[in-house]
Amino acid sequence: MRADRRAAESLLAFWAEAGVDVALAEDPQDRTAAGREALARRPAVQKAASPATLVPARSIEAFDAGAVAVARGAAAAAGDLPGLAAAIAAFDGCPLKHQGARQAVFSRGAANAHVMVIGEGPGGEEDLQGAPFVGRAGKLLDKMLAAAGLSERVFITNTVFWRPPGNRTPTPAEQAACAPFLERAIALVRPRILLLVGAASAKHLLQRTEGILSLRGRWFEWRSEDGQIELPALPTLHPAFLLRQPAAKKLAWDDFLTLTERLDRGQRPT
Repeated sequence: MRADRRAAESLLAFWAEAGVDVALAEDPQDRTAAGREALARRPAVQKAASPATLVPARSIEAFDAGAVAVARGAAAAAGDLPGLAAAIAAFDGCPLKHQGARQAVFSRGAANAHVMVIGEGPGGEEDLQGAPFVGRAGKLLDKMLAAAGLSERVFITNTVFWRPPGNRTPTPAEQAACAPFLERAIALVRPRILLLVGAASAKHLLQRTEGILSLRGRWFEWRSEDGQIELPALPTLHPAFLLRQPAAKKLAWDDFLTLTERLDRGQRPT
């Protein structure tokens, strides 16, 4: 029974990572007929909604524009990576900081790295140690980086710098609050390529809605908010996903080989 439950949870995690977010009924349904019936029941003349019932659209930044503005200023004032780490630790505008996180988790790796690896957010072990990707998933990531000859050529960070409660996916608003610091890190490190690890990272950095299984292995262009920096970005599967679905390791390994081949060729990926 317990094995069946683990198998079901693993399968659900697979589909969620792939971008499937709705369940279909077991029995077939005639949606066309249902739509015609609904249309027939609709009144010939509908009363327009009053202004009070309209909900204005809000951008991610408008969720807390003040916090994003403070983050921009603090990030811009950081002249090096230690200064940026201190600015992140002092920043109070990300809600995650006040939801049980022990400390800010910024980065590890080479300050002049050719590749910046960007995950989604810290987990429990990262929250304890104060460094990204140091738990089980991080150990797998390190093994893959070493096998690809990238161990000394990467700078590792996340889209948010505090652990989300229960290791949930960070929200777009939480990522937006941290985005100025991430962009400043990219500007300071000056990598040649971004490796976007997992769906939350790829969707946020590339502003895409597809699932990670659709995005992975494809080259995209990432641009900074001010348009001054433009870098090739390659999405890949998160190592936590690979731990749940070992058969998918081949896909991730193909992505790593693609990255190293382009990096060592010295040409811009297309």
